[in-house]
Amino acid sequence: MRNKIILYAILVWFSFVLIGIRVPDSFPKDTYFSVPKGSGLSQIATSLLETHLIRSAFLFKFFVVLSGNQKNVVSGVYAFDRPLNLFQVISRITNGEYGLTPIRVTIPEGSNVFETAKILKNYSKTFSQDEFIRLASPHEGYLFPDTYYFLPSITAEEAFQTLRANFNKKIEILQDEITLFNQPIGDVVKMAALLEEEARTTTSRRIIAGILWKRLSIGMPLQVDAAFQYVNGKRDSADLTLDDLKIDSPYNTYLYKGFPPTAITNPGLDALFSAVTPIKTSYLYYLSDKKGEMHYSKTFEEHVVKKNKYLR
Repeated sequence: MRNKIILYAILVWFSFVLIGIRVPDSFPKDTYFSVPKGSGLSQIATSLLETHLIRSAFLFKFFVVLSGNQKNVVSGVYAFDRPLNLFQVISRITNGEYGLTPIRVTIPEGSNVFETAKILKNYSKTFSQDEFIRLASPHEGYLFPDTYYFLPSITAEEAFQTLRANFNKKIEILQDEITLFNQPIGDVVKMAALLEEEARTTTSRRIIAGILWKRLSIGMPLQVDAAFQYVNGKRDSADLTLDDLKIDSPYNTYLYKGFPPTAITNPGLDALFSAVTPIKTSYLYYLSDKKGEMHYSKTFEEHVVKKNKYLR
């Protein structure tokens, strides 16, 4: 009788194990599973069970301990793109096999925080646009536009820190020019952001930089149309109306003298270089025609004539 009970118990155990190690029927495909740093084995097992990545939390813990890997669980984010059985899941998590392939993400020069957040969201299911905007908005202008290789599990915090650190690295290239120019880095970044939107070539940016620095020095409003993207979303001068120019906003550089409260975009290296190497001219006005060609004027009257000629 005793032998029958033992045999029965063994059969029940093996049946339990055979069922427990199988792939769950509701195994989620194309999902991410996070193992927070410092997580206990029971916590991980429960999370795996709740996520339907395993059938039994008990068996997960049992086989991890049996294999002597209870202290080898590797924290991080794991990608599961196909169903795995219990032993395969254990192998992945105890060997740090994340299953993630870095993706190439390009942030174009002149992308603001909101545009950058949208780009990153297109590449990652774990990325929070709202969180990125919250973290990055106070640093508009200091998130370097570049080509990055991110894991698809990238978080808002990780993306923000990477872009911010890259700015600090890149700005060192221009440190001699910035020091020689002797203007606060905050003003340099704001100027570069305006130049990024106002012109496309290094020469035109440097000429416009000379014009805008001159306007500041004589107490003239900057009158930069591109700043309206922070007022009403308009970027193109052709879209602006007389009513737009009357909007009461600190980003309205027609109403308020000096720089906007923050940079309006994140400038690239060329715009930053142009900001600190302005070309001095006798011009005080500029415009870009429908073909993108720049036209400069010494007086407002001359500027009006050119506006009628090239923009009407």
